[in-house]
Amino acid sequence: MGFSAEFFSRIIGAALAGVGGGFLGSSLAGFLQAAPEIYIVVFVLLGILTGLVLTPYITVVPMRNARRSLAMMPPERLIAVIAGLFLGLVGAALVSLPLALLPPPFRHIFPLVAAVVFCYLGIIVLSLRQNDLKSFLINFRPAGQAQAQEAAENYILLDTSVIIDGRIHDISKTGFLQGTLLVPNFVLRELQYIADSADPIRRNRGRRGLEVLSHLQDEPLIVTRITDMDVSEVREVDSKLVALARNLRCPIMTTDYNLNRVAEIQGITVLNINDLANAVKVAYLPGEDLQVKIIQEGREVGQGVGYLEDGTMVVVEEGIDLLNQTRSVTVTKVLQTSAGRMIFAKP
Repeated sequence: MGFSAEFFSRIIGAALAGVGGGFLGSSLAGFLQAAPEIYIVVFVLLGILTGLVLTPYITVVPMRNARRSLAMMPPERLIAVIAGLFLGLVGAALVSLPLALLPPPFRHIFPLVAAVVFCYLGIIVLSLRQNDLKSFLINFRPAGQAQAQEAAENYILLDTSVIIDGRIHDISKTGFLQGTLLVPNFVLRELQYIADSADPIRRNRGRRGLEVLSHLQDEPLIVTRITDMDVSEVREVDSKLVALARNLRCPIMTTDYNLNRVAEIQGITVLNINDLANAVKVAYLPGEDLQVKIIQEGREVGQGVGYLEDGTMVVVEEGIDLLNQTRSVTVTKVLQTSAGRMIFAKP
């Protein structure tokens, strides 16, 4: 049977509070010139009860929250907090020297107040100016190393769908992506779960995603990192990604339509590879000619349908007689829809 940290904290807290209660009861009995036994017993019991109830809330719970906050905190903010705390302590130490010359009890109270105030101000000021602090530190590093460090702190969160899709690897080789591709452990676990699926199609997709991730880590033009950052109070993977992106103030790269919509509603920047693919397709204007192979009938009578190399659908009026032929057609209209682009043409 295992015991939790909360259990041990209650036992230790009850013991310490009981001892403290005994001393307090003895002192109070001496001050009142009464028999100490009753006071000691009462205050020991009160101390034990107080320790059992309150100790986890002043030890385990704050430590748990602090650990969660540190795990979610971006590196530059953590450095700013530590630097602000250090500068605050230095400032408080300098101010405490003249304050120690004051008469009691001010010589004991004012240095403590100064330490709290200076540490708070140091943390707040440097946290607000963390970007300036980051730029200041980067200037002291070699140029190439400084640029790599600066890029590494511009995070882009990857979800499972964009890794399985695979086009992220081709995009990373072009040099257009700037920053660090961040893959949380919970996304990696989902990939492993898919790769271990009994369904052969899902298993192949999962294994493809793991291979793409391995290629991304070997790609010299982009930094790809696996991170332990998590949002423990959220269970669903997409919700974890959105919460993590909000905390890190970074975009999410995905091909998942539902995740795209949910993230945009919550104010998260989304980089959708499908949108990128549509944006870089060759633009055709009415009156231009193009070559297309008509491979099937259209929805309307007499229409033929073909596809360009990038997957764009071309609907050819009166093209049913040209089935299975490659012909030059003239663009009459270009229609952009949520599903992509559609070109209408005639022979």
